[in-house]
Amino acid sequence: MTPGAFRVGITGDLLDSRGEPSFGRAPRAALDAAPGLESEWLPAAIREITAEHACSFDALYVNTPRVPAAAVAADGLRLKLVARHGVGYDSVDVAAMTRAGVLVANTPDAVARPVACAALALVLALAHRLLIKDRLVRSGRWAERTDHMGTGLSGRTLGVIGAGRIGSELLRLARPFDLELLACDPYADERRLAALGAHRVPLDALLERSDFVVLCCPLTEQTRHLIDDRELALMKPTAFLVNVARGPVVDETALYRALAERRIAGAGLDVFEEEPARPDNPILALDSVIVAPHALAWTDELFGAIARSAIAAVLAVHARRRPQYLVNPEALSHPRVRAWLRDG
Repeated sequence: MTPGAFRVGITGDLLDSRGEPSFGRAPRAALDAAPGLESEWLPAAIREITAEHACSFDALYVNTPRVPAAAVAADGLRLKLVARHGVGYDSVDVAAMTRAGVLVANTPDAVARPVACAALALVLALAHRLLIKDRLVRSGRWAERTDHMGTGLSGRTLGVIGAGRIGSELLRLARPFDLELLACDPYADERRLAALGAHRVPLDALLERSDFVVLCCPLTEQTRHLIDDRELALMKPTAFLVNVARGPVVDETALYRALAERRIAGAGLDVFEEEPARPDNPILALDSVIVAPHALAWTDELFGAIARSAIAAVLAVHARRRPQYLVNPEALSHPRVRAWLRDG
């Protein structure tokens, strides 16, 4: 370690099985080229950022490990930035970071199109009964194909819960399918939704009218278990639920009951309340559910864009500038931040 160097730690879960950056080498090259900056990989097994990390690094580029309040509670705090690999930051105690004078950045510019595409992929796979038709071929049950008729999209209704960047992009992608488009989001501008061909409606109305319900909202205290027994009971028995947001937005036990009792037609899940999902999770035994390991949107496009955005935040702080996508702008007024930030 060079004395006085700006030290960056990158969580090792961003390495692939060959030990290569999962986002490619090009974004990492920007770190290597920055004068006075040194970066290193943290062990892949780390599940949580500790005070030792926060006292050893100026910036942390974090994927799945949690960043709790305890990480920034010790004396000798060196950490200035937590850059999240992705748009969600429910794994970071943002309030604690703000109190400690640590900036938190995410990458909303990178995720909208890939995650919206993943959501649409699940809608199409459910509509066309892709999972069961794949199994028919593999198990020699070709003759049963007429028993698994799909659901045409024309004239059906797509309801999107959360019309931010991802939800809006999904609405944009869905327009050519001749779907009625509904959105539930108290913060969405109705004129912007109208320009996308969508109507803003209350949650209950969306659930009652939609043939496909897609969750794109962030996980907050207000959205935790937003969909539970009551909400699932409002859905049509022919409707499908897709979750590309966060697992705890849905009460998974309630969802299992609704699926097992055929009160809704099926679900597409890229996220779970507990991740990694346990092999004995009863939802995994249902033939009406398509699942993915919180990675359906993971493409070279997504990871490359996320890495460039997250590393841009690191380089901004290294240059004593404000990152573009700051989760906690109130931290800019913290004396610790003002001491090193040029334009704060």
